[in-house]
Amino acid sequence: MSELTDELVVDAKDRMSKSVESTRGELATVRTGRASPHLLDRLIVDYYGAETPLKQLAQVAATDARMLTVTPYDKSSISAIEKSVMDSDLGLTPSSDGSVIRLSIPELTEERRKEMVRVVHGVAEDGRVAIRNIRRDVMGDLRELKKEGDAGSDEEHRAESELQRVTDEAIAKLDSLLKGKEEEILEV
Repeated sequence: MSELTDELVVDAKDRMSKSVESTRGELATVRTGRASPHLLDRLIVDYYGAETPLKQLAQVAATDARMLTVTPYDKSSISAIEKSVMDSDLGLTPSSDGSVIRLSIPELTEERRKEMVRVVHGVAEDGRVAIRNIRRDVMGDLRELKKEGDAGSDEEHRAESELQRVTDEAIAKLDSLLKGKEEEILEV
């Protein structure tokens, strides 16, 4: 393959791996039966009128399998943090002693587990769509190179085959992440 086609395939591989990592991060924020500080990664707090990620306002720790503690850097932000936890889709009820917020993670019901599985399938599908979009864009670039005469037909075909292999690998990684998260959710 020529330098141009190599560059396109390498760029696609890099972008696809970023999509996989992004999906991994999204999956980490989906609640399972265990306490994980990542559950609160998506939480945005209205801190003095500014939308601020919780990670910037407080330290989050899993003190045991069923308890998260949120220790705000600024004690005056406790009520705002509690409000955003209550308003979120996490289904958690905060309890505060004035300096630390405790979040007890309840057992997931069978119905809630199935709902969570649907959520992770949706997240994984979004990741697959992102990967397929990258492949489509690079395929278009490869065809453009061939049309302009910068790459031959055989070269384009080899690059497309390599691109398909890279795409299949990325989708397989996503499927593996999905399977692991699904098992984690369904684990009683």
